[in-house]
Order: sequence, then structure tokens, then C-alpha cells
Amino acid sequence: MKFIPQEIADVILIEPTLIEDSRGYFFETFRQDLLNQAIGYNVEFIQENESKSNKGVLRGLHYQLAPFSQAKLVKVLEGSVLDVVVDIRRSSSTFGKHISFELTSENKRQLFVPQGFAHGFVVLSKSATFSYKVDNYYSPENERGIAFDDESLGIDWRLTKNLIQLSYKDKNNPRLDDSQDLLN
Repeated sequence: MKFIPQEIADVILIEPTLIEDSRGYFFETFRQDLLNQAIGYNVEFIQENESKSNKGVLRGLHYQLAPFSQAKLVKVLEGSVLDVVVDIRRSSSTFGKHISFELTSENKRQLFVPQGFAHGFVVLSKSATFSYKVDNYYSPENERGIAFDDESLGIDWRLTKNLIQLSYKDKNNPRLDDSQDLLN
């Protein structure tokens, strides 16, 4: 596994070491010890989730309030997504900055999203199956969101707005500047 630090501190892109032959392939999808070494602290994942979505479905940008904040380890099992993380730590020098990655079943990349980030993805392929581990349980009363189309974030979702499908909840997320409950 190759752990690649990103320009926003604490976000790590993980590329697998694929062993291939005529029978197929093998790779390690998760190593707790190597992840902890790469991020510099111990993270303990306690819940794993999976979603399947059609092209144009955008889920996000979501986060949970402390003490229910979540670190995530995300990957795509089938299809292709544009995965986006936004630094929402008010005390951070990169507050309000985002970074995006194309995660696919072909490139087998994973992304470590630390606590203190809003996270979302949009499906670029006909459909996609998305999987993620989290280090804190889902807490609906502590879940919050930021508008995917907040102009101050400048996120290029790679799809025109008329092709993007949102849940009712995500259609009503506030802009970053209007979010009252951001993390410190």
C-alpha cells in the first residue's frame, strides 16, 4: 500500500499494491497498523456502510458534530465517483478549501478523510457502489451538511447542475458561511 499525503493536511490517498497474474489479482484493502503509521495516530473503525447510487446522484457534503465527528476510509467497489472533502476546521489554515479525487473500481484507490472535514461524492458512471468505514457511529441528530453548490467552495463536480440528483435534505444544506456548527 502506498499512502500519499495531500496538499490539505491529514487527508491521505491510498493506492494499493496489486499482485496480478493469469488467475486474477490480489491486494490488501486495509491494514490498521499501516494506516495508523501513515496518519500518525490510532484510528479505530467501528462501523462500515455501503451505498449504491445511479449516475448523477450526489451525496453530501456531510459531517457530524463533535463528539460524534467521523473519520472515514472510503472506496468504490463498482463504478466511478468524484469524491470531495472540504476542510471545515475553523482553526485550520486550509479552512474552506477542498480537494477531490476520482475513485473507481478500476483504480482501487481509497481515501482517508479525517475528522473535521465535510465529505461528499457524485456518481460519474452508470451506477456506483460506495463503501466506507467510520470511527464513530452515525448520529442523525448530529449530522449536518453544506451546500454542494456553494460558490465560495468552487467545487467542479464534473456534471452539469441539471444532471445532479440530491436528497431533499441535501437540497436544503446551508452555505459554508451560514453553517453555525462547524468544527474548531
